[in-house]
Amino acid sequence: MSVPGSERGRGRFDPEPSLRFSAQEIQDLLIAWLALGLAFTIFFAGGGNRAIALLTGNPTMFAIALVVSLLTAGVGFLLHELGHKVMVVRYGNIAAFRAEYNMLFLAIMSAFLGFIFAAPGAVHHRGRLTERQHGLIALAGPAVNLVLTIVFVPLWLAGSTFGVGLLVEIGGKGLAVNLFLAAFNMIPIGALDGKTIIGWSKAVWAAVFVPSVAVTVFVVFVLGIGF
Repeated sequence: MSVPGSERGRGRFDPEPSLRFSAQEIQDLLIAWLALGLAFTIFFAGGGNRAIALLTGNPTMFAIALVVSLLTAGVGFLLHELGHKVMVVRYGNIAAFRAEYNMLFLAIMSAFLGFIFAAPGAVHHRGRLTERQHGLIALAGPAVNLVLTIVFVPLWLAGSTFGVGLLVEIGGKGLAVNLFLAAFNMIPIGALDGKTIIGWSKAVWAAVFVPSVAVTVFVVFVLGIGF
């Protein structure tokens, strides 16, 4: 998600558009990554009680599950946001990621209840942009997630072929989470990317949204990969 025309929150933007990261931005990215990793570890375990049982009964397995979540859900969410930043800077605007600590806390708490609601933060930017540029900036996030699915598919295939459980976990969860993120963010409501994209081009929105939903339903709900 990207938010235009704001310096709200902690810290300030760099004085010129660039892909440099301030100390505050690096801190926000790191905290968001770790919080999302923990939230998805709890969610994948089946909720708070099962996650606590796993942590106390087998700390090593919990640590492995945390690493898997950091490498799949955590990376998927953060690269989604960085995709927005790259496009904003490309168009000569100032941009910085700002974590939403309240929403990160909500993600962890929702995971304890057995479901996940994750909105780690947003790329805030300022400067003049055309409607097309706004649309392409919004599209960059889901596009990154779709590209990441291509990265995780070979891992899942290799793990399934050679019986390597860890590769199956990383590949399957990375594939499922990134497909879901792409499809969900293309929904044209609220602050989701889809609303900005459909406002710019209904054809582009449909060309991305419809296949994303179809593939997500097939992979996650028909094949049962990742969850």
